[in-house]
Amino acid sequence: MKKLILATATAAVVLSGCAGMTDTQRTTGAGAGIGALAGAAIGSATGGNRGAIGTGAAVGALAGAAGGYFWSQRMEAQKRQMEQATQGTGIAVTQTANNELKLAIPSDASFDVGRAAIKPNLAPVLDQFATGLRNNANADVRIIGHTDNTGSDAINNPLSVERAASTRDYLVSRGVRSSAINIDGRGSREPVANNATDSGRAQNRRIEIYVGERPQG
Repeated sequence: MKKLILATATAAVVLSGCAGMTDTQRTTGAGAGIGALAGAAIGSATGGNRGAIGTGAAVGALAGAAGGYFWSQRMEAQKRQMEQATQGTGIAVTQTANNELKLAIPSDASFDVGRAAIKPNLAPVLDQFATGLRNNANADVRIIGHTDNTGSDAINNPLSVERAASTRDYLVSRGVRSSAINIDGRGSREPVANNATDSGRAQNRRIEIYVGERPQG
């Protein structure tokens, strides 16, 4: 128990030291501190001996530091580039809690109702996006398609996948590695607005693109 308290105090020091760090350093340091806590708890639960606790804390710290994605200067630059490229389009560009760059693209900017063909006004945005991805060999990309609740699951589920696939194919045609992109379709299962209104359904017909940069080995 004393060792667990010591590990907790140590992790607290790591976390408090994040105050003067950059965003990237702060994220990695916080992960290491939280990982150390988890590792110490595991060591305590396995018998509380000094070796188990020490090893558990060390492993936990490494796992915490390695968890999630790395928000590099390159990711920050791409975020700013996409914010400029999407001004006035209704596309939201954010950094997630897991250090992923997220593009939330509503139906007005992406697809017509019941269609999976990319609208012409989305193409310039994807062109800019592809440029950033081509310059990042460590990027992982997830594209998720969504629909509103109009129609049955038999229609909406494959349509959401087709929209994600259409977006992937466009990025690949612009030089992005196909092996870096995973796609999924959620149909109407994850609405972000009320499907009882036209505006709500329009918000729910969307694609979401996530990009995470893996730390270099």
